[in-house]
Amino acid sequence: MSEMWFWLITALMVLVSVAVFVMPILRGKAQDEAASRDELNKAFFKDRMAELNEEAEEGLVDNQKELAVELQQSLLDDIPDNANAVSNNKVSPVVLVPGVLVLVFLSYGLYSIMGNQHNVTEWQDVASRLPELSSRLMSDSEEPMTDKEMSDLTLSLRTKLHDTPDDAMGWLLLGRIGLANRDVQTAEGAMARAYELSPGDTDIKLGYAQTLMLSGDEANVANARNLLREVIREDHANLQAFSLLAFEAFERGAYEEAIAAWSTMKQLLPANDPRVNMLDRSIERAQAHVGAVPGQSVSVNIQLEDGVKLPEQGVLIVSVHSADGAPMPVAAKRLPLSRFPLDVELTDVDSMIPERLLSSLPEVIVKARIDNDGNVMTKDGDWFGETSPFKMGGESQIVINQKY
Repeated sequence: MSEMWFWLITALMVLVSVAVFVMPILRGKAQDEAASRDELNKAFFKDRMAELNEEAEEGLVDNQKELAVELQQSLLDDIPDNANAVSNNKVSPVVLVPGVLVLVFLSYGLYSIMGNQHNVTEWQDVASRLPELSSRLMSDSEEPMTDKEMSDLTLSLRTKLHDTPDDAMGWLLLGRIGLANRDVQTAEGAMARAYELSPGDTDIKLGYAQTLMLSGDEANVANARNLLREVIREDHANLQAFSLLAFEAFERGAYEEAIAAWSTMKQLLPANDPRVNMLDRSIERAQAHVGAVPGQSVSVNIQLEDGVKLPEQGVLIVSVHSADGAPMPVAAKRLPLSRFPLDVELTDVDSMIPERLLSSLPEVIVKARIDNDGNVMTKDGDWFGETSPFKMGGESQIVINQKY
């Protein structure tokens, strides 16, 4: 609704209110006065007739019937002509002006105080900037979009999708914005809607699979794998699908699958592509897990105490420390929030620095923290738990039950 239509509708509503206020006064005064006069005359006639009857009984009057006729005649003479009565008793419009003004000013005054007009105007302005914000998102500018710009883009895009709910590409863009803002719930809902509208689109399949993987739910992750395999069957050289499959396989502990996917990506890339070196490092990490020597890893079972609520956004950070309780971790792993209890294993591949491997520690302490904002440096309000010292190669349990 445009601003002009909004003000026209409010003006119409105020006019209706004024009519409801004025019409009963203009139409009802003459009728009320006539009714009052009739009631008064009737009461006077009855009283006078009662007096005549009493006087007649006492013998004070001889012509009762003549006096009664005269009384009736005076009652008829007191009834005014209807047209003259209405014209003489009309309410002057000037008298109603103060009440009408109070009604109008009170209506618009209350709206200006309680109607959130500023927020509505700002929303309309943001919605009109969708082309500008979309171009800003797609541009190759080195300056990234601010949080305010991303928030405005989300609002304007949601407004557009409210008017055009069958725009699959719009839902895809909203899902990608949700991923960029680490808003998994918005991303998953938007991608699911896009996939419902256009299930055969490759970009939508990839985006939907990525959000399903981030949800941490086993059923969703299995559905994501199927979507990625569908994309690869249709496009044997889709690097993004191979990359997502490799990442999921590595997180699942299927290191051979991850190595196969990354190796295929290497074959599809030119030899001088800078991404080849990154793939080599990923393959080496996976191979280190495959060839890990027993006794050089630590395993923990992580549980939540009753009353601990998981945030809508966040990650699980598992870190290994030396048995003396040093705050600097020797190894760490960052995982998406999923169902608990959760089994996690850390090896030398997860070591923070090559000069100090996890396997060099005889005893360790493992800590687990639910990070709310994705920033490992901030801990206020985060839930955490830790183990007692135990030997390298052993297993332990963590109950997350404390808060920073």
